[in-house]
Amino acid sequence: MDETHVRMRNDRPAVTLKCPACSQATPHRLLYVKNGCDILQCRDCGLGRTEAPRFDPLAYYDEGYFSGGQSDGYADYRGAEAVLRHEFGRTVKFIQCRKPQGCLLEIGCAYGFFLDEARRAGFEVSGIEPAEAAAAHAGDLGLNVVCGLVSEAALKSLGTADVIVLLDVIEHLPDPQEALALLADHLRPDGIIVLTTGDFGSLAARSTGAHWRLMTPPQHLWFFNRNSIALLAHSVGLRIDSSDHPWKFVPFSLIAFQVGRMLGRKIVASPTGNRFAIPVNLFDAMRVVLSKAPL
Repeated sequence: MDETHVRMRNDRPAVTLKCPACSQATPHRLLYVKNGCDILQCRDCGLGRTEAPRFDPLAYYDEGYFSGGQSDGYADYRGAEAVLRHEFGRTVKFIQCRKPQGCLLEIGCAYGFFLDEARRAGFEVSGIEPAEAAAAHAGDLGLNVVCGLVSEAALKSLGTADVIVLLDVIEHLPDPQEALALLADHLRPDGIIVLTTGDFGSLAARSTGAHWRLMTPPQHLWFFNRNSIALLAHSVGLRIDSSDHPWKFVPFSLIAFQVGRMLGRKIVASPTGNRFAIPVNLFDAMRVVLSKAPL
């Protein structure tokens, strides 16, 4: 199905599904069908979900995902390295205001640009990345990166962390509650988890519906609002310390690529577009800091 072909299906009765944020079975209503996937929403907490039982993240997140090979990936991740590093450096400074140093683990670390910036700032870093080519490039930078998905074995091999970072990652995870529980177990008592994800409760998300820029199934499996993130965190012994909607410097090539996707056109990244960044804030992406809740 073409990405722009959306069928509204509000006439179906609600179905009962296990909600990872509510930690119990709750009624879910069908919002619409997009890219052949049912998009449902928990009536209790507002968490949106993509029904994609055959989705295979290890097959999906290949080198093409980072180089314009897929309509909902990146235009040219490596080509935009300078811009990405600048933005990642700003995130490192944000983290240092809360944790000046220590062991930092990034989930979904791609080519290692963020980890390298954190290492330069004095953190002891490691990462987990499912895409083989990206993980190999991070290894070439001298970074300790495990290729694969979040698992007990991978986390055990990397040890506990003072800071765990998930930048636009949690919405990709097949089971966010299980993954966050594993991360909480490997977080040191005074550590923090910093994550960014789309805000499904934002004005932009609510007003554009199926055409929201982050409504890209099957890549995005979950659509969180602040309430559902808080409930998910609470279910694994974490609490929200802070949340905001930060500005980001985004490569012009990525903006053009995403606009082209929404218009049904493929726009190839150019070296010029990779070098320039535009400050963007549609207030539909949130940054959340989590810590362990007191016993």
